[in-house]
Amino acid sequence: MPVEAHDLRATAAAYPPERHWSSYSSPLSPLLNTSMVRVLRRPIEFAQCAGVNVQIESTSDEQSSLDDQQIQRIRRKSISVLAAGQILGGLGSGATLTLGSLLIVNVSGLDELAGMAATMNTLGAAVMALPLAMLAQKFGRRVSLSTGALLAASGVTIIIASAFLRYWPLLLLGMLVLGTGSAMNLQSRFAATDLSSKSTRGRDLSVVVWSTTIGAVIGPNLFEPGEELARFISLPSFTGGFLIAMCAQLIGVLVYWVGLRPDPLQIAQQRAAVHTQKAQLRRSGWNILKNIPAARRAVLTVALTHLYMVSMMSMTPIHMQHQGANLTLIGITISIHVAGMYALSPVFGWLTDKAGARTIIFAGQALLITASILVWIDSESHTVTTFALLSLGLGWSAATVAGATMISGAVGISERPQLQGTSDLCMNLAGVLGGLSAGPVLGAVGFQGLAVVLLIFAMLMIAVNLKPNSSDAVYD
Repeated sequence: MPVEAHDLRATAAAYPPERHWSSYSSPLSPLLNTSMVRVLRRPIEFAQCAGVNVQIESTSDEQSSLDDQQIQRIRRKSISVLAAGQILGGLGSGATLTLGSLLIVNVSGLDELAGMAATMNTLGAAVMALPLAMLAQKFGRRVSLSTGALLAASGVTIIIASAFLRYWPLLLLGMLVLGTGSAMNLQSRFAATDLSSKSTRGRDLSVVVWSTTIGAVIGPNLFEPGEELARFISLPSFTGGFLIAMCAQLIGVLVYWVGLRPDPLQIAQQRAAVHTQKAQLRRSGWNILKNIPAARRAVLTVALTHLYMVSMMSMTPIHMQHQGANLTLIGITISIHVAGMYALSPVFGWLTDKAGARTIIFAGQALLITASILVWIDSESHTVTTFALLSLGLGWSAATVAGATMISGAVGISERPQLQGTSDLCMNLAGVLGGLSAGPVLGAVGFQGLAVVLLIFAMLMIAVNLKPNSSDAVYD
């Protein structure tokens, strides 16, 4: 006589969520759907009660039966894991900003290649945005983010090898691969919204964005300890900081692989499949942009905001240097700008949930416009330039947090990773375009002229978000 399968609801009621056997994993997990293993589950539960540590991976049905309290516990845990991973991942991008340009010049002997470190890093993030999104779509955030961190660490290996070989094209390739870490960090902010509701999506996303501040601040300061480490283990100059960043990325692999169990995206997809009777759509990101106006506006807003910020920020050190500012003052100005980009992101996330994404996007554009006006009024004043860069960072933060929140709510969970990956691709390509075009514009019309030209993009972003479409929907 066949033995009946154990009732999942009864088991969930019998065990507290944190001790529930469905949260464990085992080599038996591929067989979980067989009747034999379903028969064996009851003895395993008794073994656990006796103190035996038996681990079994949860099945789709078990994950979809999680109650709201368990979901919220997993949501909070996932956000903490993502924030920790964001700090570790930010060290790589932070190191690239300072050490990358110095290392390229040291290896190649060409000052003209100094800016290629940031360019190749951004290009790498753009190239890897969609592949990482497809990994998340098929295998979940845990696999996608762990793979991204592992690839970023391998990029550092290529960078150090190129420094030994004194071969700068290989160094550029390493910077490109290291850019995977930036793509991973961008995906992390979206991963924070997988289990969020409409009322918490902005705050959850912004907490992970805020965590970037720590890595972005620490990364550029790895120069001295990194050089001490490089000399101690006989590495080439300017590579010690990258080695520290590689160790951080490898720790990030473990953080994501261990911490994102169960996977928040897979839980959200399974719950959506249970609660939705019709088939879940799986369109490409480009197809979504073609057919959904809300998604198109949100992606355009995030991309153009990033272009605006990169164009003005990348030319500020050159402009200030021409005005007689020393490196210390330039560094303080950029640090204040970076603080504006990230430090108040939780505030903008909370405001997005309370006032709506479109309202905060308009506020962000107002801050970007303020930055341009300040530069136009008195670009020769270092104080005014610093306030302009602060306003630029705050405007970027407000518009990016609100725009990313709109992206996450524009489609259902089954299509969200593809749209998010497409958005990251557009955002990074816009950054590359802004960085490459800002120099010629600066040479032609000066820093004030560049600030005025950028106003066109702010006006465009206001125009596309001015009138909401009646067909817009915000998904859970």
